[in-house]
Amino acid sequence: MTASGGSLALLTDLYQLTMAQGYWKTGMASHEAVYHLFFRRNPFRGGFAVCCGLDQVVEFMDKFRFDDTDRDYLATLKGNDGQPLFEPAFIKYLRGFKFECDVDAIPEGTVVFPQEPLVRVRGPLLQCQLLETPLLTLVNFPTLIATKAARVCMAAQGEPVLEFGLRRAQGMDGGLSASRAAYVGGCVGTSNVLAGKLYGIPVKGTHAHSWVMSFDTELESFKAYARAMPNNCIFLVDTYDTIEGVGHAIQAGQALRQQGHQMAGIRLDSGDLADLSIKARLMLDEAGFGDAAIVASSDLDEYKIAELKKRGAKIAVWGVGTRLATAYDEPALTGVYKISAIREPGGDWKHKIKLSDDPAKGSTPGIQQVRRFSRDGRFVADLIYNETSPPDGEWSGRDIENTGEAINSLAGSESEDLLKPVLREGELVYTSPSMDKMRQRCLSQLDALDPALREAAPSSHYPVGLETSLFELKRKLAAAKR
Repeated sequence: MTASGGSLALLTDLYQLTMAQGYWKTGMASHEAVYHLFFRRNPFRGGFAVCCGLDQVVEFMDKFRFDDTDRDYLATLKGNDGQPLFEPAFIKYLRGFKFECDVDAIPEGTVVFPQEPLVRVRGPLLQCQLLETPLLTLVNFPTLIATKAARVCMAAQGEPVLEFGLRRAQGMDGGLSASRAAYVGGCVGTSNVLAGKLYGIPVKGTHAHSWVMSFDTELESFKAYARAMPNNCIFLVDTYDTIEGVGHAIQAGQALRQQGHQMAGIRLDSGDLADLSIKARLMLDEAGFGDAAIVASSDLDEYKIAELKKRGAKIAVWGVGTRLATAYDEPALTGVYKISAIREPGGDWKHKIKLSDDPAKGSTPGIQQVRRFSRDGRFVADLIYNETSPPDGEWSGRDIENTGEAINSLAGSESEDLLKPVLREGELVYTSPSMDKMRQRCLSQLDALDPALREAAPSSHYPVGLETSLFELKRKLAAAKR
């Protein structure tokens, strides 16, 4: 997770630790609390998101301890009066810190929607609070990139998409997170070799313009590359003149064929990709290289890919870099982490709710679970319900986005709860699937969506509601608070 491999307990905002000391001093540290991590609106003006980042959450929680260097550093911090910010007794308390929370989460690769809890944490109030910042940083960005990757892959209509974004990513950790999340979201491989090593993602690549420029002629560079790497020959043809470059690639491919190898394809990285790919395809086919793929890059995203396909581009593989790995058009998910219930040891639950003049910034009370309803292999609605008081009979709810519109007609549907047990009293009870299974889960989940929701700019929304009794509880609490 980090280059140093050291403790990550201080991967947090200062106010999480000052609140923790506050709970400790007021005797509330061991009060039982429930928090939920959710996001407020779909990214990229789309119809869904793809949940990602759970493996990193599990890794963080498994190592969640305050080591000697953490405590020594906290002891150096000063308050406004120049005195130690944290009391020595609190620093000593952190020495014996043992993570004891129950954690439930939605598996990676699952299609999710606004207001649905992606992660639920239940345990001592102080410990739940300390998880806010690390959970958000470990879930928000991967979910954003997995969603972007899914959108790009859908625009490619089944043609392979490669993630090429490492050189433009937000640092090493951002690059690794993006490569992993892009694979979960549907990409078939990455240029990021370290991500390949760490996560088992297929790695792909060609050569750069600098290779061509290192030789006296383009043709000489292609032939030299063919001799050096005969089993990885995709020639980058746009260093000088693209159409002339295609001709040189064909000549190098003919020489390669005489050696018993095959040219895999060419790559276009600039210019009018639709026009150039059509011309290149004709040249390759006429020269007997019908199996040679045309790979395209050059600031691609789902919108550019869709436009190129409308224009009849003859591109078989899409290399998507900057606009995928950085979530170029919307660089942050609206993820938040809110308390929803609390109780003193041996006491009754007190449901909690946050209110706002902006309805989207409110929160939902209770110990939440998400029930997904499906019919004929298609998702039809999700209901968030209070796990301590599920409905006795038929399920019904009120749509969150459509200001309380009824969600009925769920009888006869198949259903499942999305939040799965991950840790119990701090001990891991979850077996993570392979990366390939996460990716396959994402693809099958997207297939189960209404086609209208898979569009880049959907005109409708997926019904997500509060189960009727939870809806009434939220309304009652809101009225009392106001």
